[in-house]
Amino acid sequence: MHVFSYLKPHSIFSEMASLCIEPKISLYPNNSIIHIQPRSKPQIIFFTRKVKIKIKCSSTDPQQQRFTRKKKSVAETEKGVDPVGFLTKLGITHKAFAQFLRERHKSLKDLKAEIFARHHNLQEMASGFEILGMHRHKEHRVDYMDWAPGARYCALVGDFNGWSPTENTAREGHFGHDDYGYWFIILEDKLREGEKPDELYFQQYNYVDDYDKGDSGVTIEEVFQRANDEYWEPGEDRFIKNRLELPAKLYERLFGPNGPQTIEELGEIPDAETRYRAHEELHKDDPPSNLPPFDVIDDGKEYDVFNVMADPAWQQKFRGKKPPLPYWTETRKGRKAWLKKYTPAIPHGSKYRVYFNTPDGPLERVPAWATFVQPDAEGKQAYAVHWEPPPESTYKWKHTATKAPKSLRIYECHVGISGSEPKISSFNDFTEEVLPHIKRAGYNAIQLIGIVEHKDYFTVGYRVTNFFAVSSRYGTPEDFKRLVDEAHGLGLLVFLDIVQAYSAADDMVGLSRFDGSNDCYFHTGKRGQHKYWGTRMFKYGDLDVMHFLLSNLNWWVSEYKIDGFQFHSLASMLYTHNGFASFSGDLEEYCNQYVDKDALMYLILANEILHALHPNIITIAEDVTFYPGLCEPISQGGLGFDYYVNLSASEMWLSLLENTPDHEWSMSKITSTLLGNRNYADKMLIYAENHHQSISGGRSLAEILLGQGNDRGPQSNELLLRGSSLLKMIKLITFAIGGHGYLNFMGNEFGHPKRVEFPMPSNNNSFSLANRCWDLLEKEGVYRDLFRFDKDLMKLDKTQNVLARGLPNIHHVNETNMVISYIRGPLLFVFNFHPTDSYERYCIGVDEAGEYQVILNTDEIRYGGQGIIKEEQYLQRTVSRRVDGLRNCIEVPLPSGTAQVYKLSRILRI
Repeated sequence: MHVFSYLKPHSIFSEMASLCIEPKISLYPNNSIIHIQPRSKPQIIFFTRKVKIKIKCSSTDPQQQRFTRKKKSVAETEKGVDPVGFLTKLGITHKAFAQFLRERHKSLKDLKAEIFARHHNLQEMASGFEILGMHRHKEHRVDYMDWAPGARYCALVGDFNGWSPTENTAREGHFGHDDYGYWFIILEDKLREGEKPDELYFQQYNYVDDYDKGDSGVTIEEVFQRANDEYWEPGEDRFIKNRLELPAKLYERLFGPNGPQTIEELGEIPDAETRYRAHEELHKDDPPSNLPPFDVIDDGKEYDVFNVMADPAWQQKFRGKKPPLPYWTETRKGRKAWLKKYTPAIPHGSKYRVYFNTPDGPLERVPAWATFVQPDAEGKQAYAVHWEPPPESTYKWKHTATKAPKSLRIYECHVGISGSEPKISSFNDFTEEVLPHIKRAGYNAIQLIGIVEHKDYFTVGYRVTNFFAVSSRYGTPEDFKRLVDEAHGLGLLVFLDIVQAYSAADDMVGLSRFDGSNDCYFHTGKRGQHKYWGTRMFKYGDLDVMHFLLSNLNWWVSEYKIDGFQFHSLASMLYTHNGFASFSGDLEEYCNQYVDKDALMYLILANEILHALHPNIITIAEDVTFYPGLCEPISQGGLGFDYYVNLSASEMWLSLLENTPDHEWSMSKITSTLLGNRNYADKMLIYAENHHQSISGGRSLAEILLGQGNDRGPQSNELLLRGSSLLKMIKLITFAIGGHGYLNFMGNEFGHPKRVEFPMPSNNNSFSLANRCWDLLEKEGVYRDLFRFDKDLMKLDKTQNVLARGLPNIHHVNETNMVISYIRGPLLFVFNFHPTDSYERYCIGVDEAGEYQVILNTDEIRYGGQGIIKEEQYLQRTVSRRVDGLRNCIEVPLPSGTAQVYKLSRILRI
């Protein structure tokens, strides 16, 4: 609703002076970032002769007020904030790093001040998608906005205008772009033949809904007459017929498509005194009741300031009156009326690009904020697709996400390789076939990789080209919404593997040299290039780049209801060496000249804004360097992540299997690696095997241990038993020794025997390894047995809350016998990693005296084991003997290459 609709047309001066009433201005669709709030006190307005009028806006929305900068005292602002708090908590003394944290905190405050100089609040900073890109406006038009500071000319080209670079334009030096390089283009819907323009300049259409209040038979004249009778007071009736005339003309003069296109054409606006005197002369014979009691007082000061005074009683009365919104709403028409009268300026499904003239010549780009992008069928430059399906085709959400559980069992997956056929699978295939399997397997969250549009399929999704678009390889935005919604309906959270550490370097499909320059989104020179991957590196200290990236995070949550993010490869963005350096653990390495402080501040802002806007959001850091404070509160000097991923565990298992004989494995190395940093054990997510191993040219653990599937001969039964046993033990100890979360890559729950290899020239573009062998689960054998075990492992956490418990007490690590045992909650875990030695009565210390019952045994026949431990041996009674520093012990059978989980079933009182 436009505020000008409710103003009384005394003059341009009086219109501007009275912009202090309640309704919202929305120049762009679905955008309410500009709010106007009544002032609480009588106002004295100061104007000079050459006046520039500023309208100060403030939010009335409590949700937004949380983000609005407020002037506070230093003590109040800093209350509860300690830039080195987590160092104090952990007892760490390091002067250089502590000083670095203090300087970073100060820089962050300066950055926020800079943000608030341009943005009303932090929510607006992260909501650029509400106005940038292509949006339908309620006033029968489509608005387009994009950021290209290096361009001289901007136009939209597409099949809707015959790819003409001159039809829909915005030019430098005109009102088409601002000082920051944001270009604005209006695409007016076209009147159908025989139709006449709307009577009201500000006529709005409820495009989403089909009902038509404006077509109910009530004419606009009748609505105005009722407003006159029911709303306006006596003496105000003279404004009924023309109260819209002046603000409409003013608006059209300044912003309308037929208005002036240059400052020269606009002409000079007279100063405040001249306009007021002309207004006073025009209305000198009007009765007093029809004029607001304004007057101008000249104090005679040298700088010639005039005070515009108003009667306080009249001001209070005027401000207490709410605008006649109900009457205006009745003039709004619905989508049916719009369809009858107009054809869309750019129809749904239209292909388009943005056209720039640059110092280096003309170029076409896929818009940076495009929400759907498709490659050209002939292999040429990609194009954006205008995605504006009619309401009946828009996906209707049915489910809401469950609250985040205390323990996360995350199933990591790639939609494209999720099918069994040698092709790219779709969102719909995944929704119908894979989601039920994930639920059946006992996981409570999925993590999707490769969802955001990227140039080449073989890059897995890590060279992102279009940050706001789901990959068209898998389906449409509506298909992806259905996937997320159905996952929520199954009780699964949906996380996105987000790549903001770098971007694709391809000029014609991504952001690189977007506006013809080399420093739009990215650093120039070597700093702007990843040293090893050939990707582009963002300028995290640039406000417009931050605006883009923060809005991108908020977009996926707002539009697709994503429940969390894993931030991919933070080391690439945190260091100018992109993480390719040796780390000794000295804190100096985290605050030296190679650390990108701008990237750190961006991550802090991202976590702060995401958690404020979406309190249930989960953020996960993938950082192989374990930057100090990853999961500490921002107020205590941390980066604010909820979890971090321990990738060293999966690397350790791969190294042991490939390079170390079974009998030489170090038990202490296994336990120390799996525990990670004990200070952050409750924030740790851990893999037994991550997707990088099998995707990046390596082999999966199952391929190492079990071979390539069904090509084994009869002589391999012993090797098959060894491989199956080790896989189960590796999963169990990784899952249950530490951390509050576990990750599994798609297919590894049943020991997928083949690596992943995307189609590329080196394999003749074959899809033979770019899928999953789900058929292995349909028949009895090792893969079905391994799946039963993995399913019961997830069930163990669901019934016993294993992951949600505190740190385990690792009380028995025997390098000679290769036995590890630890207690976590009421559960006792015992592992015998020895490849040949079995123990009939192995003594393990326990604290509580009682009876211990086996609740999980890796050697059960149903899991593909030998079943050496008989059912009658599943119950063990403690012996009163001090072992492993504990008061009691149990003597358990330990076959080689097996593990058991015991639960205290009955406590004995002595």
